Amino acid sequence: MELEKFYDKAYSWILTMGPRIIVAIILLILGQWIIGVVLKQMKRNVAKREVESSIAPFLVSLFGTVMQIILVLVLMQVLGIKMTIFAAVIGSFGVAAGFALSGTLQNFTSGILILLFKPYRVGDIIIAQGQEGIVDSIQIFYTVVTTFDNKTVIVPNSKLSNEVIINVSREGKRRLDVELKFGFGADFETIKKLVVASISTMDYVLKEPLYRIGVSSIEADGYKIMISVWLHAQNFQNARLIFQEELISKLKANGLKLPGMQ
Repeated sequence: MELEKFYDKAYSWILTMGPRIIVAIILLILGQWIIGVVLKQMKRNVAKREVESSIAPFLVSLFGTVMQIILVLVLMQVLGIKMTIFAAVIGSFGVAAGFALSGTLQNFTSGILILLFKPYRVGDIIIAQGQEGIVDSIQIFYTVVTTFDNKTVIVPNSKLSNEVIINVSREGKRRLDVELKFGFGADFETIKKLVVASISTMDYVLKEPLYRIGVSSIEADGYKIMISVWLHAQNFQNARLIFQEELISKLKANGLKLPGMQ
C-alpha cells in the first residue's frame, strides 16, 4: 500500500511538475542563447562608441549578471518556487550591505560617472582637493594623481564627482600673468617695446592668442604692468619658470632697472 501511495504521489508530481520542468529547461536554454547574443552585440556597441577601456568589460559583465539573475527569477516563477523568503533575505542583506558599504558604493558610482562623462582623462592636469598634478590612472573607486613634486595622491572618486575640479590642460593652452612694478621715472612705452622684443624671441610662447601688456595698477610710489602670454598647458610649469627668468635677463641686458636693482 505504501509503495502504491508513493507511486501515486510520484505520478501526480510528474503530471504537475513535468510540464513546468520541461518549460523551465526550454526557457533556460533559450535564455542563455539570448543573453549570449545580447552581450555580443553590447560588446560591439561598446567598441564602436570607444567607451573607456577600464569600464567597458565591467559594464558588459554587470549587464550579463543582471540578465542571469532575471532569468533565474523567471525560472523560479515557472517552477512555482515561492520567492517570499528569498525576497526577505535579499532585502535584509541589501539594507545591511548598504549601510556597511555606503562610502564604497558612493566611490563606485562616482567612478562610473567619471569614466562615462570624462570630466578629465588620463594625462590631463587637474587641480582638485588642494592638489595639482597629472592624472595617472582612473580606477573604479579612486583616481591616482602624480603631483609636480612627484607625490602620488590617491583621491576617492566621490570627492571628485561632488566637488569642483579644475582641468587646466583640456583647452591645450594656459595664460601666464606676470606683474612687474616700476617707478614713475620708467617710461612705459620703452618697457613695452623691450618686453615685446623679448617675447618675440621665445619660441615656446604661443602666437595665438596674442600676448597682452598693460598697466594693471597705479600706486603712490610707482605703477605695475601686467604681462599676459599663452603657453602650452602640458609644459606650463617649466615654461613659466623659463619665461620669468628670460624676461628678467633680457630686461636687465637692455639696461632697464627693475625695483631693488642698484
